[in-house]
Parts: sequence; C-alpha cells; structure tokens
Amino acid sequence: MSPLLRVLALWRGHLGWLLLGFVTTLAALVAGLGMMTLSGAALATAVAGALVAPMLLRGFGAARVILRYFERLWTHEATFRALASLRVWFFRGLSRSSAGGLGFRRAGDVLARLVSDVEALDGLYVGILLPLACAVLLLPALVVLIGLRDPGLAAAIGVLFAIAAFVLPWIAMRVTRGAGQRLASTAAALRVAALDALTGLREVRAFGAEGRMLAAVQAREGALLSAQREVSARMALAGAAAFLCAQLAILAVLIAAGFAPVAAVAAAFLVLAAFEAIGGLPRAGAMAGHAVVAARRVLEAAEAPAAVPEPAPPAAMPAGSGLRFEAVHFRWRADRPEVFDGLTLDIPQGSRVAILGPSGAGKSTLAALALKLAAPQQGCVKLGGVDIATLATAELRARIGWLSQATHLFDDTIRANLRLARPDADDAALWAALEAAHIGEVVRALPDGLDTWVGEGGARFSGGQGRRLALARTLLSDAEVLILDEPCAGLDADTERAFLTTLNEVAEGRTVLLIMHRLTGVERLDRIWRISAGHAVAAAA
Repeated sequence: MSPLLRVLALWRGHLGWLLLGFVTTLAALVAGLGMMTLSGAALATAVAGALVAPMLLRGFGAARVILRYFERLWTHEATFRALASLRVWFFRGLSRSSAGGLGFRRAGDVLARLVSDVEALDGLYVGILLPLACAVLLLPALVVLIGLRDPGLAAAIGVLFAIAAFVLPWIAMRVTRGAGQRLASTAAALRVAALDALTGLREVRAFGAEGRMLAAVQAREGALLSAQREVSARMALAGAAAFLCAQLAILAVLIAAGFAPVAAVAAAFLVLAAFEAIGGLPRAGAMAGHAVVAARRVLEAAEAPAAVPEPAPPAAMPAGSGLRFEAVHFRWRADRPEVFDGLTLDIPQGSRVAILGPSGAGKSTLAALALKLAAPQQGCVKLGGVDIATLATAELRARIGWLSQATHLFDDTIRANLRLARPDADDAALWAALEAAHIGEVVRALPDGLDTWVGEGGARFSGGQGRRLALARTLLSDAEVLILDEPCAGLDADTERAFLTTLNEVAEGRTVLLIMHRLTGVERLDRIWRISAGHAVAAAA
C-alpha cells in the first residue's frame, strides 16, 4: 500500500476539500441510516410514532437528498483538484528527469502513465477512502445500537460487517494485484502500438502494411480486454460475497429472539442501510489492486533521478562564454558502448567552430553535455573556465541557445511558439527575431500575423520556413553561445545554403558550435573538428 500512501501525501495541499467531502459524506450517511431506521419502524406499526415518525422521515429524507448532492459536488471537486495536481507533479518530475527528451522511454508508455494510470487513481478517494472511513465509524455504532437489545446478535452482525467491509476488500486487493499489473502493462502496450501506427501512417500505407499494423494493435487490444475481464470477474465475486454477508445479517435480525417486531424491522432496515453504505468496498478492494500498480508506475516515472543533479549551492555564473570539454568519458547507459573516450575540445569565446562526423559518432552528445542534459562519467565541461556541474542549470541554459535537428513547433500560434524562449518578449522583440531569421516577411503576409496557428509539428509551413521559425525562437534569447545541431536537417540544397547564409549574419558576436554531417562551403568558420573513435581531431584551422 506504500505507493497509495505516497500519492495521498501528494494530495495534502487539498486537505480542506478532502475533509469537507468526508464530513458531507458522513452526514449523508447518518441521514440515510436515520431515514431507513425510521422507515422500518413506521412500516412495522401504524400506532407507535404515528405522528412523530412522518415528520422525522421528511426531515431525514430531505437532508439525505441535499447532503447527497453536496457530497457528490464536493467529493468530486476534491478528486478533480487532487488528480490535476498529481498530473502537474508528474509532468514536472518527468521534465526534470527527462530534460533531454524521453531517451530510452517509449512515448506511448509515458502517455499511459500520465493518462491511464492517473485515471486509475480516480476512485482512490471517493471509491476507497470515504467508504472505508465510513465503515470504520459504522462498525462500532452498529454493534452498540444492536447490542443494547441482543449482544449475541450484535457480535454476529459485527463479524459479518467486518468481513464485508475489511476482509473481502483486502482479499480482493491481494488477488487482483497481478491482474492489475497486467491491465496496466497491456494498456501501455496498446497505446504504444496505436501511437506507432498513427505516427508512421505514411510509411505504413507506402509499404502496404496496414493489415500487419492493425493485427498488432488488435492483439494488444485483445490482451487488454482479457486483463479487464479478469479484474471485472474478481470484482463481481467480491461484490457477490459482500451481498451474501448483508443478506445473512438481515436474516439474523429477523429471526432474532431478543427483538420486538417493531424493533426487529427497524433494526433490519438499519442493517440494510449500513451494508448498503459499504457494499462497494469489496469491489473497491479489487480496484485498489489496480490502483496500487498504477500509483507505483506513476511514482517510478515521476521520481526518477535527474540526469544531472543541481549543485548546492551553485557557483556564480562566469563572465566568459568559451566552451571547453576536458578529458570527457561518457556513455548513455552502462550496457551501451562508450561515446567519448577522453575527448578534449576547446571552443574559444566568440569563435565559430564546426563539428563533423558520421551518424552515431557523438556529435549531438556534445550538445547534451553542454546543456547539462547529461553528465560525463569522467572529465568535465567548462563554460568561461568554470565547471558547468557547479552552475545552476536554469542559468546555464539561459546562456546557451540550442537549435536541434528535430526542433519541435507546437500546435499553437507563432507568438506562443516564439515566447517559449522568452515568455516576457514583446511584439517588437518577436518581429526582430523573425526578421533576423529572414522569416518576418512571410509572417507579415499572413492574415493573422503573429497569431497565425502553426499546426501540429509546424504542418502549416514548409520545412525551410519551419526551421527559420525555430531559428527565430533560438535568436529571441540573449544566449551568448549558440549550439546548432544539424540545423539544416531535411532541407533541400538551395534552402540549406540560404539558411546557413542567414546563420552567418545573425550569429555575429556569439560563440557558435555548428554540428553537421558535412559542410556546404557557405559557412564562415574559425575551426573545424571531426569526431572519430570518441576523440576530437582538428580538421582545419
């Protein structure tokens, strides 16, 4: 249960709403018990309480309706607030541990944790905690009220109530945990398969693989349905067992010798209402087995350690902007080959340096190390002569502008995409960045200008225009160092040369690290390095 307790600790900021929901639920429960008990007494006799009972029934009935309404309102408000804060906490934790991207994680699995696993915790408060708290309070009250007339009957009903409220849910949780694990894993596998099929739809159609991809998705869907059926079957068995306990308790009241007829019917109605209040707990126990697995998956993803821990306290930012890699040894994981084997590379302040090499040589890894998206196992990276491991990450990244080979444009306006680099930038600064990237004229010609919707992945613009928008976003920052990782990826030869010519103009006065497979001849460079066998070899000066 520790993962669920950890999730509950994260909800402490919403304690007021959670307590309000509990108090309202308890009040509604008392009103329901009172109404049912009086109903039984009123049905059993037309004389006793003939004047008082109808008045009390009206009061309890009205109170129950009103309290049930506010119970639903406030408990669901508390749940929605708690889940919203959990998703924000999850995303922050994920962004901290995956600043350089998902890495070896699969997007569909991360999405399943963010959506399905968090949704599995939806019933933690309303479906599990509230009924369980009510059961804890109901058990002694039920035993005392019935024990005033028949202690033996009270003990029997107490045992049946405890079985239905505590034992059956615990058993259901234990036997459903394995099925809950399969349910979570198969749901994630289905999302992975569906997401792969959708994102690769063009290739799927081009190679006529629709049938194979559909079969893969359907196979995972079948596994998910099988896991869901298994969980549902066990929930049904738990619910049936709880129903049997309730019927046995009512039967015991009706045949008890220590009760007068009126009191017996009233007690039967009381027992019926009490068991109805906890009737969903065995099913909730089965749900808890899945919730435990879901909570563990959420915590695993959100609490993964950051690739590069923050220094405490951070050193002062240096004045210089030169980059230096000193005897760097690095591999992405222990089971993967070493990328750098004592690499040393110097990029003086204000210089323009190109890094060349084949795919997989480690060119992009240099950018990841410089931005503290990863840390070398040996050696260090310095900015202005200071080890960046001692610098605050946010301040370091404010000094380094990065344009990656797969820069993403969000499905939002041009204005919002640009302000990702500088949220406080005014329109004048946005237009200046667009003009510097030689895309301003295109944006001015659009009917909505800066408020033009970019489309998913920049779909409304050509490849060259999308790269220039990404460049404008990079230039919007005041970064003294520019790392341009394959900035012309996917562009044709003419667009590539035009783009690099623009870079020559806008990067004046900044330290530039240009990472490329090859040179086109239009670059203005001070030095060229080639990455080979984990080392940097000077190619030209």
